[in-house]
Amino acid sequence: METDEALDQALSRYDAGEAERADLKLLVKQLLNLLVAKAPGHAVEVRVPPYGAVQCIEGPRHTRGTPGAVIEMPAEMWIALALGRITWSDARATGKVRASGERTDLTALLPLLKPER
Repeated sequence: METDEALDQALSRYDAGEAERADLKLLVKQLLNLLVAKAPGHAVEVRVPPYGAVQCIEGPRHTRGTPGAVIEMPAEMWIALALGRITWSDARATGKVRASGERTDLTALLPLLKPER
């Protein structure tokens, strides 16, 4: 896992509009890892293409094919959600978040980092 310093530097570049692909990848992966730490399990797959996908939240585990519960969104939306810059309901209203199946409301899990970050 990258250090907090690397995360802070990537976030600073992101906020300045200077993030490169590597910064987006680091931010997405680190924030997905925080989600898994906060809500371990295998019931929901959260996808942030092309940077990462994780399974989280307790419940039935899927082993083949498309999981029964999937959330997918672009990197910028995931970063905004994880940092508390947009609420789950507002993010869903944009149409950029696709969520299907049970347990796909992340409201209680977000934000993952304190808003000042």
